[in-house]
Amino acid sequence: MAKVLIIHGPNLNLLGKREPDVYGKVDLKALNRKLERKAADLGHQLRILQSNHEGEIVEAIQRENAWAQALIINPAAYTHTSIAIAEAISATGIIAIEVHISNIYAREEFRHKSFVAGVARGQIAGFGVESYLLALAAVKGLLQAKRSS
Repeated sequence: MAKVLIIHGPNLNLLGKREPDVYGKVDLKALNRKLERKAADLGHQLRILQSNHEGEIVEAIQRENAWAQALIINPAAYTHTSIAIAEAISATGIIAIEVHISNIYAREEFRHKSFVAGVARGQIAGFGVESYLLALAAVKGLLQAKRSS
């Protein structure tokens, strides 16, 4: 059973209300239910956090590293600004997958730079909330590959 930490960054508590043409109509509770169902199907155990605070996200990465085998993170606006989150991922050595609901590369120029991408194993963007579900499936493959190497 894989232990996976999922972190939803700033403003993701407004899913379903905030710019539904960009982020969709699924709210955070419904997304978390989808994640829990998919995790159960894959044999994963989840801990899920949403925070609008950079320091809280950094502390969660550090604290949960002892428990989690992998991190799925949507740093949201911190994608483009937070060296601290990237350094927390790097310092802990956790397998991380960066996710985004929208395709950040098809949006405003400032969204094209991700500090997290440089320390993540990969990035999944532009598939709506399915980006998270794809990341859960990817975690399974990454951990299996790690065990067999």
